Amino acid sequence: MQPVIKLLFGVHAHQPVGNFPEVIHDAHTRCYRPFIQTLYEYPQFQFAVHISGWLLEFLLQYHPNDMVLLREMVTRGQVEVFGGGDTEPVLAAIPHRDRVGQLLALSNRLEGQFAQRPTGAWLTERVWEATVVPALADAGLRYVTVDDYHFLCTGRTSPELNGYYTTEEDGRRLGLFPISEQLRYRIPFAPAEEVVRYIESLADGNGNGNAAAIYFDDIEKLGIWPETYDWVYTRGWLKQFIEGVLNSSVIRTGHYATYHRDTQTLGIVYLPTTSYIEMNEWSLPAFAANLYADLVSERKLNDQYEQNKAFIRGGTWKNFLSRYPESNWMHKRMLRLSDRLARLPADLATTRMRDLLYQAQANDAYWHGLFGGLYLPHLRRALYNAMIELEADLDRSAPRPQHSREDLDCDGHEELFLHNSTIQTVISLDGTASIRELDSYGLKHNFVDTLRRQAEHYRRKVQAGEAGIAASSGIASAHDRVNFKSVIIASDLNLDERGKTLFVDKLYPSQVGHETTDPVYGLVKEGNLNLIFRAETYGGTLSKEFQLNKNGLAVNYSFDKTMRGFLEIEMNIAMPSCDGPAGRYWYNGECPGGFGQLHSFTGLTELTLEDDVLGGALMLRSGRPVAVVARPFFTVSQSEAGFEKIMQAVTMLIHYPFPRQSDSLQLALEITARS
Repeated sequence: MQPVIKLLFGVHAHQPVGNFPEVIHDAHTRCYRPFIQTLYEYPQFQFAVHISGWLLEFLLQYHPNDMVLLREMVTRGQVEVFGGGDTEPVLAAIPHRDRVGQLLALSNRLEGQFAQRPTGAWLTERVWEATVVPALADAGLRYVTVDDYHFLCTGRTSPELNGYYTTEEDGRRLGLFPISEQLRYRIPFAPAEEVVRYIESLADGNGNGNAAAIYFDDIEKLGIWPETYDWVYTRGWLKQFIEGVLNSSVIRTGHYATYHRDTQTLGIVYLPTTSYIEMNEWSLPAFAANLYADLVSERKLNDQYEQNKAFIRGGTWKNFLSRYPESNWMHKRMLRLSDRLARLPADLATTRMRDLLYQAQANDAYWHGLFGGLYLPHLRRALYNAMIELEADLDRSAPRPQHSREDLDCDGHEELFLHNSTIQTVISLDGTASIRELDSYGLKHNFVDTLRRQAEHYRRKVQAGEAGIAASSGIASAHDRVNFKSVIIASDLNLDERGKTLFVDKLYPSQVGHETTDPVYGLVKEGNLNLIFRAETYGGTLSKEFQLNKNGLAVNYSFDKTMRGFLEIEMNIAMPSCDGPAGRYWYNGECPGGFGQLHSFTGLTELTLEDDVLGGALMLRSGRPVAVVARPFFTVSQSEAGFEKIMQAVTMLIHYPFPRQSDSLQLALEITARS
């Protein structure tokens, strides 16, 4: 009988909440539009599309004509729409109630726009935990796609992964389609005819038509990844692939929904907690990730990797929360807001509150690897914008105490929360008495939203200066490239011992400043909107009082007149413009330059940081003249385009000598919004 293979082809389109509009327009120009317009010309080619809700709304608003084409393709039976979390959350990282809510939100959106309610779902970053099954089933979804690697980890073999399996959890069932790694690595990087031949080689020789070649991956590979626009559209890879499939006597395209309905399951399976192979490496701490990479390289060198890879496990996605304290803090802030919203009486909860919570659950800024946006300030800022606005709404509907303490991030140290109707500050009780969050409700901004420099597994590539090598035929995947977008020197790779917070103090016993002491503060007084800390250190006692007011925060330092040397106060301030042209300093009525430059001030009593993106300014006031050095703080990170330096914050070092005649220093941060 004639061999037959069913091609289940799917593409996933997503842009992070808070991404720059120009980036999304460029993605549309180089990928979304040409892909839709090309496929529109081949109505016989059936495929599936997943578009995250936030991106879908953007495309409907700014590029409606292409969405009209997509709607027509759905109507004529060419396209199956896939559901998922509306803002593309990692379902395993949010509460069950929000999983169901996110899934229903996108299903409702898709049904409203395309008159088709999805029965299949895309799992963000293919992160699988069995705990997500009940939510998917409760939201009316019957199957999902995950990597074939997930199945190999159960002992299944590649020849067995030519259909779908069934799993269950807590009495709910779900179909699982294994995405072919071989197809993911070939599409679109190998020549189109080679990909078609490979699919044909998977055909079921008995002719019953049940065998399936399963592909579902990021659409951005088809135009946005390096070199892919020219390869896929200008040089015609996509048309060659489509026509090769349609002209094949062996391949038949189809929909996941039809296949799931008409074909028997291959049996029951229970998948381990995992994601795709690369993610499992990225989620490990640097030292472990390097060991993992070395082990993989060794197995590949010995031609043992393919038979052993299922048993060479990396980490899990939630490792990112333990690897990056800043990610963990955002995640726990989000969970607390979710809990507050869930406990709010139904008549007080609004759709806007739910939307803000879902925006704060978008996955992109919680993790980092070749992809993932934790290192991108504008993506973290989008999460904080949503959380701060939601918190203000919740406070108006169900007020909380002005003063509270808890170990929110489970690091073993409590944090103190002080807030009024306009400002919130969070102070660490870890001995530093530093500020880890300073929020303006009016500006919806966290001025301590920054990131420390820490070890990354790819830093040895930076240090070695490796260069990527293109494939012998076709083009190289972003996974195989090592490019440098920025000039990176050794000092850029220095690591930070602790987080980049506000009011981090150091004491220098002499004016020379070679020796240093970090004061260890103990809390001695708690008030609703003020706190007093005290440190017993060389030469006397140092006290630090925080006072929250309507426009900002005042910090008063008191010390014994017998103390010598000087006090250095480090301030790490997140300004949205970073080193762009929209951020600048004002000093003595003049603008000395932008945040991306090095500045030194003496006898300073007032300095303003003005930011057009923020829509406001932050002013530093000092009760006594101080010396200030202000410089940009950069981190080095990796993306699909290469290694780059990204400005995270302005670091200001305030130097104040201990004079005999004075025993105090008053500093204040005042926040103003543009009228």
